[in-house]
Amino acid sequence: MIVADPKPFLQVKGYLEDFQKVLVVGCGTCTTVCLSGGEAEVQILASGLRIAFGKDGRKKTILEGCVQRQCDLEFIVPVLSQVEAEGIDAVVSLACGVGVNFLADRLGNIPIFPGLDTTFYGANMQQGLWAEMCAGCGSCIVAYTGGICPVARCSKHLLNGPCGGSEKGKCEVDPKNIDCVWQLIYDRLKRLGRLEDLRNLLPAKDWSTASDGGVRRSAREQLYDVK
Repeated sequence: MIVADPKPFLQVKGYLEDFQKVLVVGCGTCTTVCLSGGEAEVQILASGLRIAFGKDGRKKTILEGCVQRQCDLEFIVPVLSQVEAEGIDAVVSLACGVGVNFLADRLGNIPIFPGLDTTFYGANMQQGLWAEMCAGCGSCIVAYTGGICPVARCSKHLLNGPCGGSEKGKCEVDPKNIDCVWQLIYDRLKRLGRLEDLRNLLPAKDWSTASDGGVRRSAREQLYDVK
């Protein structure tokens, strides 16, 4: 899932200095799961903004909303309708960057501001802790590395083994908290009886499938061949 962290409160408040009627809208999927952009976080941010502007002697209308997803048109229709019906001056989105972009393309002359910093594609390791597992590079190589991604999980994105800083299975960037992913790959392939896979050198990565190649798109012309 996409993981995001809250932006500093004063930074978000600063975005809204020139606007009178603001809608804070959350997202009911990824950012809800990672405890940064769901209904509860919308309420906390909206309440904080009301209090902070109130202390400045400035009364602003801060409205709240949350939809299931901000990256699908069918789910954001209520947001677009509310913006138009209630004369919203600005929107703060607690979705990932995808949701912010998607709403921005459809809000016309209404500005939208991010309430979160999108960080990575991650997995829930334990309660309240997410770890990066995928870089979304568009050309997956984990078939050759035991299902473990060195692009996302190696601090240097090395594709053919560890660097000289790997020691006792740990990464030199943070030996206490970061495992060397190539140690994990080795251990995994050994358990699978596939250590020979390490002899297959991976070519230099084609980064055109990642963001270096421009805006990426994915189309499904025919999902199912039903006869």
